[in-house]
Amino acid sequence: MSSGIDKDKRDKPKPAFSRRGFIKGVGLGGGAIGSGILEQEAEAQSAGGSVSGPGITPITLQINGKPRTLKVEPRVTLLDALRDHLDLTGAKRVCDRGTCGACTVMMDGKAVYACTVLAIDAQGRKIETIESLSANGSRRDPVIAAFVNHDAQQCGYCTPGFVMAAKAFLAHHPDPTMEQISQDLGGNLCRCGTYVGVQKAVMEAARDMKGARRG
Repeated sequence: MSSGIDKDKRDKPKPAFSRRGFIKGVGLGGGAIGSGILEQEAEAQSAGGSVSGPGITPITLQINGKPRTLKVEPRVTLLDALRDHLDLTGAKRVCDRGTCGACTVMMDGKAVYACTVLAIDAQGRKIETIESLSANGSRRDPVIAAFVNHDAQQCGYCTPGFVMAAKAFLAHHPDPTMEQISQDLGGNLCRCGTYVGVQKAVMEAARDMKGARRG
C-alpha cells in the first residue's frame, strides 16, 4: 500500500523550468551564438572583408650590445619577445604582473620588469639580460660569483632577476649599506627566502668591483 506522501509526490505537477533544462538551454544557446558569429565572419571574408586591428610589426631591439630584428604584434611584451622570439630565456615569467621581479632586465642602465614593457616601446633603448654576463667567456661576473659564494639561490627561478637588479643597483651605489640593499632590491621576491644570502652576495660583489676598479 502506498503512503499519502508517495501519492502527493505522484500527483504534484512537475515544474516547467528545471536546473537541468536551464543548463542544457544555455549550452545550446551558446553554441548557436558561437555558430552565428562564425557564419558572420565567413560571410565577411567571402565578401572581401578583413579583421581590423594592429598587425605584426617589424622592430629592432638593441640587446646585449647587438641589434636583433624580429616581427611581433604591438601587444607583445619585452619579456615575451625575449623568451619566445629571441630564445633569451634567462628572464623568467612568474607573476606576469610586475610584482615579483623574476623578469628583471636592465634598460639604459636601470632595472625594469620586462613583463611591463611593450617590445615595440623598447626600441632605441639599451637592453641587457642575464645572458650578457656570460659574454666574458671564462671570467665569471663578480655578482654571479658572489651569489654562488653565498648560496644566494635555491630553486634558482628568481636568481636571474635578482642578479640583474643587483647589477643595476651597484652601478649607482658602488659602496652600499645592508639597509640600502634591502630597500632597493625589495622589488624582487624569493619564495625560498634567500634574502640574507642575496644581501651578503651584493655586499661582496660591491667590494670585488671596487677592488677591480682600483687595481
